[in-house]
Parts: sequence; structure tokens; C-alpha cells
Amino acid sequence: MHYDEGKEKFIQAWGTLGSAWGINKAMGQIHALLLISEEALSTEEVMEQLQISRGNANMNIRALMDWGIVSKAYKPGERKEYFTTGKDVLELARQVSRERRRREIEPVMRVLEEMQQVEGDTAEVAHFKTVTKDLEGFTKQVDGVLDKFIRSDKNWFFQVLMKMIK
Repeated sequence: MHYDEGKEKFIQAWGTLGSAWGINKAMGQIHALLLISEEALSTEEVMEQLQISRGNANMNIRALMDWGIVSKAYKPGERKEYFTTGKDVLELARQVSRERRRREIEPVMRVLEEMQQVEGDTAEVAHFKTVTKDLEGFTKQVDGVLDKFIRSDKNWFFQVLMKMIK
């Protein structure tokens, strides 16, 4: 397989996988391109290499910046904006986990906590509160695991992973 073919295959696969961690396909493809690029890329370079419009490139680069996984890079003497991403895969996973926690877990926890304020003394209300309390407990456990992962270092993560594999 030639480099260009491998590069295209990787970008397409990463774009498809992106939906599994909460971003759209174009965001995943842009991230993949930045991940494998040795140098920071301009919007125009992203547009050209991925064959996407300026609006699509700009919108998705900004969204990746909002996720905290793409940042601006400045080149001396250049007026264009350039973009780059970190190459540490574990740090990428922690940042994605942080963002998904903020966007998904925290709002669910707030709603489930609020559900304990439902008033009434019927069996239906008691059942409702029991189910939502159980969901709240489970969500807090998931949040705790995410928090440990987010705060972890490589050694801790790989030690836990190795224990799970054995």
C-alpha cells in the first residue's frame, strides 16, 4: 500500500470512528489529517487535502478547538492561521473523556438529582424515585471511573489495563 492510499484510508476510518466518541465525520477527518501531519496546516491546506468547502473546514476546526483537541499554531511571518493537534493518544483520550463528561454525564447527573425532588406518596412515585436513584448511582460510578481516567498518568492506566487483560 502506498502512503497516499494509507493516508486516505486512515483519514476515512478516523472520520467514521469519530462518531463513536461524539464528533461528526468531517471533524474526525480533519483531526486525522492534523494528527498525521508533521507541520501545522492552514484552513486552505485542510480544504485542499480533504476536498471540503471553506465553511465546512472553518466550522469543524472551530468545533475541534471547542473540544480542546485542536489549537492554533503560529508561523513567524505568516498571516494565515495554522492548526495542529497533540500527538499523545492517551492525552487525546483523556481530553475526549473530559469533554464527553461535561457534555453528557454532568447534565444527566443534574437531571437525575432533580428527580429525587418529585413529590407524592403513591407507589408510582416511589417506584419512579427508586429507578431514578439507581440510575443516579450508576451514573456517579461511571463519572468516578471517568474522573480517575482523566486524572491518570500513563503508568496507572497501563497497569490497570494489564490487570484487566490477565
